[in-house]
Amino acid sequence: MRRAKTTVLLVAATGLTFRAFNSDFLPSSSADFLPSFPEQLRTPIHGVVRSSRAISTIALTAVDYKLTLRGIPADSDEYRQKLSQVHSRSASRIRKLCEANRGFYVKAGQFVAALRQVPKEYSSTLSSLQDQAVPCHFKAIKEVLIRNLGHKLSEVFLSLDELPIAAASIAQVHKGVLKDHQEVAIKVQYPGLEQHMKIDTATMYFLSKSLTWFFPEYRFDWLVSEFVHAISLELDFIQEARNSETTATNFANNKWVKIPRIFWDLTTTQVLTMEFCTGQKVDDVQFLKERRINPMKVAEVLLEAFAEMIFIHGFLHGDPHPGNILVSPEGPNGFSLVLLDHGIYKQLDEGFRLDYCQLWKALILLDSKKLHHLGERFGVGKYSRYFPVIFTGRTIDSKSALGKTMSVEEKSNLKQELKSLKMEDISSFMESLPSDFLTILRTDGLLRSIVSKLGAPQRVRLLAYGKCALYGLSPKLNPESDFSVKVKLSRLKAKVSYLWLRLILAVIELRLQLGKVKLLLHTLYEKMGGAMRRILLVSS
Repeated sequence: MRRAKTTVLLVAATGLTFRAFNSDFLPSSSADFLPSFPEQLRTPIHGVVRSSRAISTIALTAVDYKLTLRGIPADSDEYRQKLSQVHSRSASRIRKLCEANRGFYVKAGQFVAALRQVPKEYSSTLSSLQDQAVPCHFKAIKEVLIRNLGHKLSEVFLSLDELPIAAASIAQVHKGVLKDHQEVAIKVQYPGLEQHMKIDTATMYFLSKSLTWFFPEYRFDWLVSEFVHAISLELDFIQEARNSETTATNFANNKWVKIPRIFWDLTTTQVLTMEFCTGQKVDDVQFLKERRINPMKVAEVLLEAFAEMIFIHGFLHGDPHPGNILVSPEGPNGFSLVLLDHGIYKQLDEGFRLDYCQLWKALILLDSKKLHHLGERFGVGKYSRYFPVIFTGRTIDSKSALGKTMSVEEKSNLKQELKSLKMEDISSFMESLPSDFLTILRTDGLLRSIVSKLGAPQRVRLLAYGKCALYGLSPKLNPESDFSVKVKLSRLKAKVSYLWLRLILAVIELRLQLGKVKLLLHTLYEKMGGAMRRILLVSS
């Protein structure tokens, strides 16, 4: 172990020296590095540069944790204070790494920022990476378009804007007009991504294994595996187009949700051409107010759409950050949600989908026995007692109403209980969860962030999830043979449970509506009181 620590210190020292004397040597893009080299050589060379930067950064971070926390009792207040400080320093260091390396590193940073299970210092610091993508020069984009579409651009488009309307970590989007005057959005993958991905993901796996070697209680293989799987799916634009059409079919009867139409004759694995849709980011509250669109209603529609994906369709959009969801002022109800970027999707296992519906039923009823049983099915055992905290913000023994915050006593008890948990427990919990569960956790984290910006209370999310969980358990969605008495009794039991749960949700919804009425009456009372005071002031 002493040799391992010495190795880390030497790598860290090398990284520090390299940075101190060569701060301008490591450029951020392959276009800036050895420009005279051919692309076949430039890509792997720059991959090595990015990997070196990543290894030195993570080594420095590992040393920072070791030296900062050395000799401090893990259950002390000093330890928790120092841990928060080193979390902040490390998150800032990793953010700079992602900004310098760009591409998949930015995507990885965004991926981590969306997880509610990481320390808040990381999620808050890395969340700034959502808007860090730097667009590629149009010359390279034009080469990708010509190579994939097999035509001169003038033969396909009446016009094509050279400046992108959006840029992300793996692609950018240009607006164009086809020969028939149809406005389209063309998503073009950056050149050389597959080669970059092989090098970058290999580096990430290496760093994950190295950290586990030095810090056995910190195990991140589950995180790297989830990220690599997601990013691999996102590189295939043909699959993204299929996902888009499947989602459009699933929401065919939903007037609130719009999916851009795909132009298959202009779509390949690296180019995706779709209908151009107008709108602003879903969390742009200023835009919503200017258009007189109720942010609370936007939050309700958003949550119900994604709850429908999770609990009913079992086909889930895995990257719902604000840039992928637009609010369009067009639509029969005054607005519609435009869902973009269908690259990362998860087809939930049918057994898992039903279990997850049951989980939310148990969460609403705070059925501790059912939660423990489902915890065993999900593979997390004793950690199932934290499901209510993760999803509803109350403990398994809570006496507070659903959607309400915990009492002071409950918060104090939970804080004491969580102090006994070690990083080993958190690692075991995350490793044990099914892949489907991890996708839902990430998606739910992104949705909660958006809904919070829209000003919607937690009850709106609980209500949407609860309703769709019930519909997901509806016997109509899972038809079986009508000949068995056992099946008929099971259906009767399910219907009774369904009606009982609907009654509970109706009470919650009634409380929500009464809260709105109370707020309205309070506002009217304040206005009337102000008016009366002005009248009395004038008359006196």
